[in-house]
Amino acid sequence: MTEEKLWDVVSLLKTSAEFLKQKGIEEARLNAEYLLASVLKMKRFDLYLNFDRPVSPKEREQYRELVKRRLAGEPLQYILGETEFFGIALKIDKRALIPRPETELLVEEVINELGKSESPAKILEVGTGSGCVAIALAKSLEKAQITAVDVSPDALELARENAALAGASEKITFVEADALAPDFATKFAEPFDALVSNPPYIPLSEKESVQKELLREPEIALFSPTGFEFYEKLCADAQRLLKPHGLLALELHDKASEKVKLLAAKSGLKAIRTTKDYGRFERVLLARKG
Repeated sequence: MTEEKLWDVVSLLKTSAEFLKQKGIEEARLNAEYLLASVLKMKRFDLYLNFDRPVSPKEREQYRELVKRRLAGEPLQYILGETEFFGIALKIDKRALIPRPETELLVEEVINELGKSESPAKILEVGTGSGCVAIALAKSLEKAQITAVDVSPDALELARENAALAGASEKITFVEADALAPDFATKFAEPFDALVSNPPYIPLSEKESVQKELLREPEIALFSPTGFEFYEKLCADAQRLLKPHGLLALELHDKASEKVKLLAAKSGLKAIRTTKDYGRFERVLLARKG
Protein backbone atom coordinates (compact mmCIF):
# COMPACT_ATOMS: atom_id res chain seq x y z
CA MET A 1 0.00 0.00 0.00
CA THR A 2 1.38 3.39 -1.00
CA GLU A 3 2.03 5.67 1.96
CA GLU A 4 0.71 9.24 1.86
CA LYS A 5 0.73 12.06 4.36
CA LEU A 6 -3.01 11.99 4.92
CA TRP A 7 -5.39 9.02 4.84
CA ASP A 8 -9.07 8.92 5.62
CA VAL A 9 -11.28 5.90 6.12
CA VAL A 10 -12.64 5.66 2.58
CA SER A 11 -9.27 6.08 0.84
CA LEU A 12 -7.57 3.55 3.11
CA LEU A 13 -10.37 1.04 2.56
CA LYS A 14 -10.24 1.43 -1.21
CA THR A 15 -6.47 1.02 -1.39
CA SER A 16 -6.24 -1.90 1.04
CA ALA A 17 -9.18 -3.77 -0.53
CA GLU A 18 -7.54 -3.53 -3.96
CA PHE A 19 -4.26 -4.74 -2.44
CA LEU A 20 -5.89 -7.73 -0.74
CA LYS A 21 -7.73 -8.65 -3.95
CA GLN A 22 -4.48 -8.57 -5.94
CA LYS A 23 -2.99 -10.96 -3.38
CA GLY A 24 -5.83 -13.44 -3.88
CA ILE A 25 -7.84 -12.82 -0.71
CA GLU A 26 -11.50 -13.72 -1.24
CA GLU A 27 -14.06 -11.08 -0.24
CA ALA A 28 -11.21 -8.58 -0.08
CA ARG A 29 -13.41 -5.54 0.57
CA LEU A 30 -15.21 -7.27 3.43
CA ASN A 31 -11.89 -8.31 4.97
CA ALA A 32 -10.55 -4.76 4.71
CA GLU A 33 -13.69 -3.39 6.35
CA TYR A 34 -13.64 -5.78 9.30
CA LEU A 35 -9.94 -5.25 9.95
CA LEU A 36 -10.16 -1.46 9.82
CA ALA A 37 -13.29 -1.42 11.97
CA SER A 38 -11.40 -3.51 14.54
CA VAL A 39 -8.52 -1.02 14.65
CA LEU A 40 -10.87 1.99 14.87
CA LYS A 41 -13.06 0.22 17.48
CA MET A 42 -16.28 0.68 15.58
CA LYS A 43 -18.80 -1.51 13.78
CA ARG A 44 -18.16 -2.27 10.14
CA PHE A 45 -21.20 -0.32 8.93
CA ASP A 46 -20.10 2.70 10.95
CA LEU A 47 -17.08 3.07 8.69
CA TYR A 48 -19.35 4.59 6.06
CA LEU A 49 -20.79 7.06 8.54
CA ASN A 50 -17.21 8.15 9.21
CA PHE A 51 -15.85 7.85 5.68
CA ASP A 52 -13.87 11.13 5.91
CA ARG A 53 -12.43 10.43 9.37
CA PRO A 54 -8.64 10.79 9.35
CA VAL A 55 -6.68 7.63 10.17
CA SER A 56 -3.66 8.40 12.30
CA PRO A 57 -0.17 6.99 11.63
CA LYS A 58 -0.47 4.79 14.73
CA GLU A 59 -3.84 3.41 13.53
CA ARG A 60 -2.42 2.82 10.06
CA GLU A 61 0.48 0.85 11.53
CA GLN A 62 -1.93 -1.30 13.58
CA TYR A 63 -4.03 -1.85 10.47
CA ARG A 64 -0.96 -2.76 8.42
CA GLU A 65 -0.04 -5.46 10.93
CA LEU A 66 -3.53 -6.98 10.74
CA VAL A 67 -3.41 -6.96 6.93
CA LYS A 68 -0.04 -8.74 7.06
CA ARG A 69 -1.52 -11.45 9.27
CA ARG A 70 -4.41 -11.89 6.85
CA LEU A 71 -2.05 -12.13 3.88
CA ALA A 72 -0.07 -14.79 5.77
CA GLY A 73 -3.21 -16.96 5.79
CA GLU A 74 -4.49 -16.37 9.31
CA PRO A 75 -8.30 -16.63 9.27
CA LEU A 76 -10.13 -13.32 9.60
CA GLN A 77 -12.10 -14.52 12.64
CA TYR A 78 -8.93 -15.43 14.53
CA ILE A 79 -7.44 -12.01 13.82
CA LEU A 80 -10.59 -10.28 15.05
CA GLY A 81 -10.89 -12.64 18.03
CA GLU A 82 -14.63 -12.89 17.57
CA THR A 83 -17.37 -14.17 15.31
CA GLU A 84 -21.13 -14.50 15.25
CA PHE A 85 -23.19 -17.68 15.23
CA PHE A 86 -26.97 -17.89 15.29
CA GLY A 87 -27.07 -14.19 16.20
CA ILE A 88 -24.79 -14.75 19.21
CA ALA A 89 -21.43 -12.99 19.58
CA LEU A 90 -18.64 -15.46 20.39
CA LYS A 91 -14.96 -15.30 21.19
CA ILE A 92 -12.95 -17.35 18.74
CA ASP A 93 -9.28 -18.27 18.50
CA LYS A 94 -7.04 -21.15 17.51
CA ARG A 95 -8.32 -23.29 20.39
CA ALA A 96 -11.43 -24.21 18.37
CA LEU A 97 -12.90 -24.54 14.91
CA ILE A 98 -14.43 -21.37 13.45
CA PRO A 99 -18.24 -21.77 13.43
CA ARG A 100 -19.70 -22.05 9.91
CA PRO A 101 -23.07 -20.81 8.63
CA GLU A 102 -23.91 -24.38 7.56
CA THR A 103 -23.89 -25.47 11.19
CA GLU A 104 -26.73 -23.04 11.92
CA LEU A 105 -28.91 -25.42 9.90
CA LEU A 106 -28.08 -28.19 12.38
CA VAL A 107 -29.22 -25.93 15.23
CA GLU A 108 -32.41 -24.95 13.39
CA GLU A 109 -33.36 -28.57 12.77
CA VAL A 110 -32.81 -29.55 16.42
CA ILE A 111 -34.88 -26.58 17.61
CA ASN A 112 -37.67 -27.50 15.19
CA GLU A 113 -37.71 -31.09 16.46
CA LEU A 114 -37.37 -30.46 20.19
CA GLY A 115 -39.48 -27.32 20.22
CA LYS A 116 -42.57 -29.45 19.54
CA SER A 117 -42.41 -30.88 23.07
CA GLU A 118 -43.38 -29.00 26.22
CA SER A 119 -41.07 -31.19 28.32
CA PRO A 120 -37.59 -29.90 29.20
CA ALA A 121 -35.08 -31.23 26.66
CA LYS A 122 -31.95 -32.99 27.84
CA ILE A 123 -29.33 -32.73 25.10
CA LEU A 124 -25.87 -34.22 24.58
CA GLU A 125 -23.63 -32.34 22.15
CA VAL A 126 -20.47 -34.10 20.99
CA GLY A 127 -17.53 -32.01 19.77
CA THR A 128 -18.63 -28.66 21.17
CA GLY A 129 -15.51 -26.73 20.13
CA SER A 130 -16.22 -23.03 20.72
CA GLY A 131 -19.53 -23.99 22.33
CA CYS A 132 -21.50 -22.39 19.50
CA VAL A 133 -24.10 -25.17 19.05
CA ALA A 134 -24.64 -25.78 22.77
CA ILE A 135 -25.00 -22.06 23.46
CA ALA A 136 -27.41 -21.51 20.55
CA LEU A 137 -29.57 -24.41 21.76
CA ALA A 138 -29.45 -23.17 25.35
CA LYS A 139 -30.54 -19.69 24.27
CA SER A 140 -33.28 -20.95 21.93
CA LEU A 141 -34.82 -23.79 23.97
CA GLU A 142 -36.00 -22.26 27.23
CA LYS A 143 -36.01 -25.41 29.38
CA ALA A 144 -33.15 -27.28 27.75
CA GLN A 145 -30.20 -28.65 29.69
CA ILE A 146 -27.14 -29.40 27.59
CA THR A 147 -24.13 -31.60 28.26
CA ALA A 148 -21.38 -30.42 25.89
CA VAL A 149 -18.45 -32.78 25.29
CA ASP A 150 -15.06 -32.25 23.71
CA VAL A 151 -11.78 -34.14 23.80
CA SER A 152 -9.79 -30.88 23.82
CA PRO A 153 -9.36 -29.10 27.17
CA ASP A 154 -8.39 -25.93 25.31
CA ALA A 155 -11.64 -25.95 23.32
CA LEU A 156 -13.63 -26.57 26.49
CA GLU A 157 -11.96 -23.58 28.14
CA LEU A 158 -13.03 -21.37 25.24
CA ALA A 159 -16.54 -22.86 25.26
CA ARG A 160 -16.91 -22.07 28.97
CA GLU A 161 -15.80 -18.48 28.32
CA ASN A 162 -18.38 -18.15 25.55
CA ALA A 163 -21.16 -19.66 27.64
CA ALA A 164 -20.42 -17.14 30.39
CA LEU A 165 -20.42 -14.24 27.92
CA ALA A 166 -23.75 -15.42 26.47
CA GLY A 167 -25.35 -15.91 29.88
CA ALA A 168 -25.84 -19.63 29.24
CA SER A 169 -23.48 -21.21 31.79
CA GLU A 170 -26.25 -22.45 34.09
CA LYS A 171 -27.82 -24.49 31.29
CA ILE A 172 -24.64 -26.15 29.99
CA THR A 173 -22.37 -28.73 31.62
CA PHE A 174 -19.01 -29.12 29.90
CA VAL A 175 -17.31 -32.53 29.95
CA GLU A 176 -13.90 -33.60 28.66
CA ALA A 177 -14.29 -36.97 26.95
CA ASP A 178 -13.35 -38.84 23.78
CA ALA A 179 -16.43 -39.86 21.80
CA LEU A 180 -14.41 -42.53 19.98
CA ALA A 181 -13.48 -44.29 23.23
CA PRO A 182 -15.15 -47.70 23.55
CA ASP A 183 -16.73 -46.77 26.89
CA PHE A 184 -17.99 -43.31 25.87
CA ALA A 185 -21.68 -44.21 25.99
CA THR A 186 -21.31 -45.58 29.53
CA LYS A 187 -20.07 -42.27 30.97
CA PHE A 188 -23.57 -40.80 31.32
CA ALA A 189 -25.95 -42.01 34.01
CA GLU A 190 -29.19 -41.16 32.20
CA PRO A 191 -30.20 -41.12 28.54
CA PHE A 192 -30.83 -37.95 26.54
CA ASP A 193 -33.67 -36.57 24.44
CA ALA A 194 -31.20 -35.64 21.71
CA LEU A 195 -27.65 -36.41 20.61
CA VAL A 196 -26.26 -33.61 18.45
CA SER A 197 -22.89 -33.39 16.71
CA ASN A 198 -20.89 -31.60 14.05
CA PRO A 199 -18.06 -34.15 14.14
CA PRO A 200 -14.66 -34.18 12.39
CA TYR A 201 -15.65 -35.46 8.96
CA ILE A 202 -12.98 -34.51 6.41
CA PRO A 203 -11.04 -37.63 5.34
CA LEU A 204 -7.27 -37.40 5.77
CA SER A 205 -7.00 -38.14 2.06
CA GLU A 206 -8.44 -34.67 1.39
CA LYS A 207 -6.01 -32.84 3.67
CA GLU A 208 -3.70 -31.79 0.83
CA SER A 209 -6.55 -30.37 -1.22
CA VAL A 210 -8.34 -28.21 1.37
CA GLN A 211 -7.82 -24.46 1.56
CA LYS A 212 -4.56 -23.61 3.32
CA GLU A 213 -6.45 -21.34 5.71
CA LEU A 214 -8.38 -24.34 6.98
CA LEU A 215 -5.13 -25.89 8.17
CA ARG A 216 -4.76 -22.98 10.63
CA GLU A 217 -7.70 -24.44 12.55
CA PRO A 218 -7.41 -27.41 14.96
CA GLU A 219 -6.92 -30.51 12.83
CA ILE A 220 -8.51 -32.68 15.52
CA ALA A 221 -11.80 -30.85 14.86
CA LEU A 222 -11.62 -31.26 11.10
CA PHE A 223 -10.11 -34.58 10.08
CA SER A 224 -10.59 -38.27 10.77
CA PRO A 225 -8.91 -41.20 8.96
CA THR A 226 -11.81 -41.97 6.60
CA GLY A 227 -14.26 -39.22 7.55
CA PHE A 228 -16.79 -41.75 8.86
CA GLU A 229 -15.37 -42.86 12.24
CA PHE A 230 -17.49 -40.45 14.28
CA TYR A 231 -20.64 -41.09 12.26
CA GLU A 232 -20.33 -44.83 12.80
CA LYS A 233 -19.60 -44.50 16.53
CA LEU A 234 -22.35 -41.96 17.24
CA CYS A 235 -24.97 -43.95 15.33
CA ALA A 236 -24.02 -47.06 17.31
CA ASP A 237 -23.89 -45.21 20.65
CA ALA A 238 -27.25 -43.54 20.01
CA GLN A 239 -29.04 -46.71 21.10
CA ARG A 240 -27.57 -46.41 24.59
CA LEU A 241 -27.37 -42.61 24.83
CA LEU A 242 -30.91 -41.78 23.71
CA LYS A 243 -34.29 -42.21 25.36
CA PRO A 244 -36.95 -44.08 23.36
CA HIS A 245 -37.78 -41.97 20.28
CA GLY A 246 -34.80 -39.73 21.09
CA LEU A 247 -33.32 -37.59 18.30
CA LEU A 248 -29.94 -38.03 16.60
CA ALA A 249 -28.86 -34.93 14.63
CA LEU A 250 -25.59 -34.89 12.70
CA GLU A 251 -23.96 -32.38 10.40
CA LEU A 252 -22.79 -34.13 7.24
CA HIS A 253 -19.83 -33.94 4.91
CA ASP A 254 -21.27 -32.96 1.52
CA LYS A 255 -20.40 -36.40 0.11
CA ALA A 256 -21.38 -38.46 3.16
CA SER A 257 -25.17 -38.57 3.25
CA GLU A 258 -25.85 -41.95 1.64
CA LYS A 259 -23.27 -43.83 3.70
CA VAL A 260 -24.35 -42.17 6.97
CA LYS A 261 -27.98 -43.06 6.22
CA LEU A 262 -26.88 -46.69 5.89
CA LEU A 263 -24.91 -46.49 9.15
CA ALA A 264 -27.96 -45.06 10.93
CA ALA A 265 -30.23 -47.77 9.56
CA LYS A 266 -27.71 -50.49 10.42
CA SER A 267 -27.69 -49.18 14.01
CA GLY A 268 -31.45 -49.62 14.24
CA LEU A 269 -32.39 -45.95 14.00
CA LYS A 270 -35.71 -44.99 12.42
CA ALA A 271 -37.33 -42.03 10.64
CA ILE A 272 -34.03 -41.22 8.92
CA ARG A 273 -34.05 -38.10 6.78
CA THR A 274 -31.68 -35.38 5.58
CA THR A 275 -31.99 -31.63 5.08
CA LYS A 276 -30.21 -29.67 2.34
CA ASP A 277 -28.27 -26.48 2.90
CA TYR A 278 -28.34 -23.40 0.67
CA GLY A 279 -25.76 -25.01 -1.59
CA ARG A 280 -28.21 -27.90 -2.14
CA PHE A 281 -25.94 -30.36 -0.31
CA GLU A 282 -27.51 -32.82 2.13
CA ARG A 283 -26.05 -31.20 5.24
CA VAL A 284 -27.98 -32.50 8.25
CA LEU A 285 -29.11 -36.04 9.08
CA LEU A 286 -31.96 -36.58 11.53
CA ALA A 287 -32.99 -39.95 12.92
CA ARG A 288 -34.94 -41.34 15.87
CA LYS A 289 -34.27 -44.20 18.23
CA GLY A 290 -36.97 -46.79 17.70
